[in-house]
This record gives sequence, C-alpha cells and structure tokens, in this order.
Amino acid sequence: MKRFTPYLLVAPYLLHVAVFVAFPVVFSVVLTFHSWNIISPMKYVGLENYAHLLKDRLFWQSLWNTVRFLLVHIPLQIVIALALAEFLNGPIRGRAFFRASFFLPVIVSGVVVTILWQQLLGFNAGMINTMLTSIGLAKVPWLESPDVAMYAIALMATWKNVGLYVILFLVGLQAVPEQYYEAAELEGATHWQQFRYITLPMINPTIFLVVVLSTIGGFSLFIEPYIMTEGGPLNSTLSAVMYIYRQAFQYYHMGYSATLGVCFALLILAVVAVQKRYVESGS
Repeated sequence: MKRFTPYLLVAPYLLHVAVFVAFPVVFSVVLTFHSWNIISPMKYVGLENYAHLLKDRLFWQSLWNTVRFLLVHIPLQIVIALALAEFLNGPIRGRAFFRASFFLPVIVSGVVVTILWQQLLGFNAGMINTMLTSIGLAKVPWLESPDVAMYAIALMATWKNVGLYVILFLVGLQAVPEQYYEAAELEGATHWQQFRYITLPMINPTIFLVVVLSTIGGFSLFIEPYIMTEGGPLNSTLSAVMYIYRQAFQYYHMGYSATLGVCFALLILAVVAVQKRYVESGS
C-alpha cells in the first residue's frame, strides 16, 4: 500500500489539471476546426476559422489597440514601480504606511476602480477636467477621443496595478548585498553608477518577472474598456480579449472565438519568449 501512497497524494492535483487545464486546452484546439453556436451540433469546417481570422480587420484592430495599451502601460509601470521601490527602500518615515497605501488599489475590485476612474475622467463633470478648467486649461476628452481613450485607460491600469510591482521590486532591492554599495562608495561611485552597475544587474530576475506579469496582464485587458468605453469610441479601445468575448458570448461563434483565443495565447507565448531573451541578454 505504501508504494501507492505518493500517487494517491498527487491524484487530486492531477485530476484538477486534467479537468480544468488539459481538457479545456485540448477542447479549444479541437473547436478551432469546427463551427458551433452552443445550441446546434458542432460542424467540422477545417481551416475556415483560421482563414476568417486572417481577413478579420476588426480583430487586427483590437490587437493593435492592445499593443498601443502595452506600449504605454509596461514602460510606465516598470519606471514608476522601480522609482517608488527605490524611494521606499530608503530610510524614510512612515515607510510601512506608504507601502500599504501603494498596494491598496491592487486588492480593490477592478470594477470599483474602473467606475471610480470613469467618474474622474468624465468630460463635463469629471474631477480631472474640472481641475483643468479651474486653472484656465481646456477640457480633455479622455474617454471620448479615439486618439486619447486607450492611453487614458493605460494610465488608469498603471495606477491600479503598480503597487504589486512596487512590492516585487522591493523584495529584489532588499536582496542586493549591502557590501556591494559600500565597496562602490569607497571607489567613488555616484548613486547613479551604483544603480546602473549594481542594482539593475542584481535585480534582473525581478525585472523579467515584472515584465512578464505586466505583459500577460496587459494582454488580458478587458474590465477597463468594457466598463469605461464599451470598446469605443470607434472601436479604439476594443481589446483583443474583449473581441474574443464578443465573438463567444454575444455572437455565439464559439469555434471562431476558440480560434482567436488559441492564436492569441500563442502570440503571448512568443512575446514573453522574446522578452525573456532580450532581458537576459541585457543583464
């Protein structure tokens, strides 16, 4: 009986992986070769879904919208999180309070934060535009302009998530041996040189982790545009995940939605692989 004890202990986990991971993945791949609206039986269509994807201009627009979001969100989040972590890693008063304050938005419901920022960014009655007009500046159509809306959402998402990455960077900074900085000071290194040649190389694994988590989180953008703009104006904030959601649960194109999801997952995997190689080569 003892021989089977290890297998019995891991059996619940293996069952969980088989039911909630392996089966959905395999079923999604199989579904990409079928047309299915949930009600009618599945119909085999071969590569028709993939051919439709290549010609689907709205999907490519949603993908470009997501890329625009990432181009602002990821660099901004890394710079702000690292700067705040450097600040909180120093000898300041109320350090525990500031750490908790920066992390608080992370644990607040995304829906609540999105509704809050929707009110702040309102064109006529929003607090931000009210402050701008009070000092003689013009109102900004934060959520009404196709050229501005996605970047406004990127700023909001950065505010929502930056606290998590501040904590991660703090862990990385506190793991750097203090002797390195003491030796650098004896050699006359400036604070910037210490940061460039000691801190950044030593926290490179943390930077990679933050980049990967930010990328995956950015690619999964859904709640913010869904609530704040519903993908508008003119589909300028329609994210790829939101488009996949529409195809599945508004139009019931389950086969095509699965095709979009599988291709999107492969794209994320490729982007993360490139990021890993780039970050490691720069260490």
